[in-house]
Amino acid sequence: MWKVCASVLRSSVQGYNNRRVLPLLSRHLSSATPGATEPGLTVSSQHAGIRTITLNNPRKRNALSLAMLESLRRDLLTGGSQDDLQVIIIAAEGPVFSAGHDLNELSPAHSREKHTEIFDACTRVMTLVQDLPVPVIAKVQGLATAAGCQLVASCDIVVASDTAQFATPGVKVGLFCSTPAVALGRAVPRKVAMEMLFTGQPITAQDALLHGLVSKVVPESKLDEETHRLAQQICTTSRSVTAIGKACFYSQITKSRDEAYREAGEVMVDNLQTEDGREGISAFLEKRKPTWSHR
Repeated sequence: MWKVCASVLRSSVQGYNNRRVLPLLSRHLSSATPGATEPGLTVSSQHAGIRTITLNNPRKRNALSLAMLESLRRDLLTGGSQDDLQVIIIAAEGPVFSAGHDLNELSPAHSREKHTEIFDACTRVMTLVQDLPVPVIAKVQGLATAAGCQLVASCDIVVASDTAQFATPGVKVGLFCSTPAVALGRAVPRKVAMEMLFTGQPITAQDALLHGLVSKVVPESKLDEETHRLAQQICTTSRSVTAIGKACFYSQITKSRDEAYREAGEVMVDNLQTEDGREGISAFLEKRKPTWSHR
């Protein structure tokens, strides 16, 4: 299965043909090895360029067990046609988006090596979300805590219901949320992140919006509609241009201002040399809709 995933994803990104996009995926493809997955932990479907991956273990509050992480990683890498894939939505069944790691797997009964395997698997998923050449939207209907909050913070866009909450409560059980802090600290102001990490107290969807953890808050009844509206808007754009832009954003954001401008300027020049870059400018000047080749 993983060899098939790697082959399909390689072929899908070849069309982007950009030196900044392909290296991001190489580490994920080279390490794509079989994992301890369980049937049904995630459910993936794809239609009209939109892949929806649903965390499907509400009985365990969609805990990010090792098996759940491997299942999510598999579905991020494959699960439908790559030819028209333009956006991925991560959703969840039940009242909880994700309660984070399965603490049974982090108990003293397991070895240090097992604990390392779990956190390494989690890191692979979180970095894959941002290294994929397509936008990833989190659709958050309920509570997202610890590594569940980390997953939300790692996504490119987050649409939350007005009843959603977010927390990093590890400190309360003697396990500081250090890896969730990596994503959280890059999504919200430092003082907000530190309050969440030190107290473990949840914040509301409205506070998450205020501090930049989520993109949009809508009534629960409108969550599906608004998430798919955003996904459909993305589907009207060029896959290759989006891939170039996403890779550049995450690359430049950690650099100094001058380094960031140098890199972004080079990327825009590269962008103009692509087929869709030329088509988009020509279509604007000719006052017509562009016809994307996704190259």
